[in-house]
Amino acid sequence: MTKHPGRDERDETDVDLEAINATPLYAMYSVFATASPLPSDDDTLVAAETEVEATGVKVRGFYDVGGFRADADLMVWMLANDPETLQAGYHALRRSALGDYLEPVWSVMAMHRPSEFNRSHVPSCFAGFAPRPWLTVYPFVRSYDWYYLDAEHRSKMLYEHGIAGREFPEVVASTLSAFALGDYEWILAFEADELHSLTDAMRHQRGVEARLHVREETPFFTGPRVELGEWIGRQPRV
Repeated sequence: MTKHPGRDERDETDVDLEAINATPLYAMYSVFATASPLPSDDDTLVAAETEVEATGVKVRGFYDVGGFRADADLMVWMLANDPETLQAGYHALRRSALGDYLEPVWSVMAMHRPSEFNRSHVPSCFAGFAPRPWLTVYPFVRSYDWYYLDAEHRSKMLYEHGIAGREFPEVVASTLSAFALGDYEWILAFEADELHSLTDAMRHQRGVEARLHVREETPFFTGPRVELGEWIGRQPRV
């Protein structure tokens, strides 16, 4: 396995990239707004995490997106080996005591498929990288002509894009396919220890040719990873 420059002591080192490429792996990003003030019983509300994980999903993180947007407060990132398990996790959260106070804002499912030009490009969330403190997630749709372009030209543009990304090794990426799963082609998640790294990396990528072939890349959802109990403690109370 080629060592990712951003891999450190938090992360797994014995990762079989071809095994990952041979396995359909799924992720769901679900965003909620706090619909009404929460009750004072934190224990009942925090139990939502256990109820979600009981379905078999792996919760990569809860993220406080409050204040970054006016329409959202909580983002949940879940991983599973199949889409049915992710749906079960989503429904478990909606059924929980906490779910009574959450209004769905945005939710997408995506899956890992081997990269067209670089099979070693595997999503960090499935490649043994530990979650980082900050996350930004957004959808992505290529221009209408992108897939019609010569494959060699597309490969060169993506290579340039990858080289630009190497200037920010502290940012780890998870790019997942979403064709036919919703309104988007790709779902991108970038994690870092510091928020400014995400901002700088995103700005830097604006200067590559592949940028000319973007049709849609909003909305963005960004926030710090938090314990669910911590997030609950930040919300309005009755």
